[in-house]
Amino acid sequence: MSKLSQPGALDVVTVGEAMAMFVACETGPLEEVSQFTRQVAGAELNVAIGLSRLGLKVGWASRVGDDVFGRFVLKQLEKEQIDAGQVTVDNRFPTGFQLKSKELGGKDPRVEYFRKGSAASHLSVADFNPDYFGAARHLHLSGVAAALSDTSLALSKFAASEMRKAGKTISFDPNLRPVLWSSEQQMRKEINALAFAADWVLPGLGEGQLLTGQQTPEGIADFYLEQGVKAVVIKTGPDGAWFKSASGEQAQVAACKVENVVDTVGAGDGFAVGLISALLEGLSLELAVKRGNKIGSLAVQAVGDSEGLPTREQLEQA
Repeated sequence: MSKLSQPGALDVVTVGEAMAMFVACETGPLEEVSQFTRQVAGAELNVAIGLSRLGLKVGWASRVGDDVFGRFVLKQLEKEQIDAGQVTVDNRFPTGFQLKSKELGGKDPRVEYFRKGSAASHLSVADFNPDYFGAARHLHLSGVAAALSDTSLALSKFAASEMRKAGKTISFDPNLRPVLWSSEQQMRKEINALAFAADWVLPGLGEGQLLTGQQTPEGIADFYLEQGVKAVVIKTGPDGAWFKSASGEQAQVAACKVENVVDTVGAGDGFAVGLISALLEGLSLELAVKRGNKIGSLAVQAVGDSEGLPTREQLEQA
């Protein structure tokens, strides 16, 4: 595993679960598919990969099993130049995996998860290393890690609290996974609590409506801005994204046209990559949203959750 060379060596740290992902090589029901390609998946890891490809120094905290999938994840971290100094190899529990269907015409793929009792679901506050997290200037969280287990939720809450105390910026993507929560009420309560602790909140329109009870982008944004959030960016699908800041700046930013959508999974993570990287570079919120839209559009043009995320050179060419 890689180690931090010096304090302050990280731009961004994130925490979450990674899984081995087997993507069908042919269309049709997963039970009838005979060949798959192996990739890596995980919402927070997708963001880490995208930020690293743009040249940011990124750390990813998690747990993987002492198994072939765990070793595969660690190799992918090394390949993507993501710091794994806060990844624990846990010999008690396995690394999760998933199967993903191949679809045509831009349809959402079917994904079947095998993650119950995974090593990452046993993340807890004990996995918060203040020196490691404190070496980063920004924390990115998502609702996926929060939904894995009570102990993983506690870690997300604690990390947000400690990083806020340390004066770091925090981004939060609700990334709702209702099936992982005991009830919709609990999901709304816990996801909103994490959102209130963040500087930048990035819900999809449907997610924002469910979480806030508001129907319009501005109503959703105001719900979070009133709780001290600095900026809310709402992904509005084919319309692009709409944002509003605490200073009152607001605008709709048009989507980037895509001729051929190959795989819709990972578009929101790509959007987060663009927005976070741009804001950390000091660009305006509007330019950050434009970059988010652009990288999101690139993400859906490749098979896999992170395969379409560009390098800095590829982004500039695009």
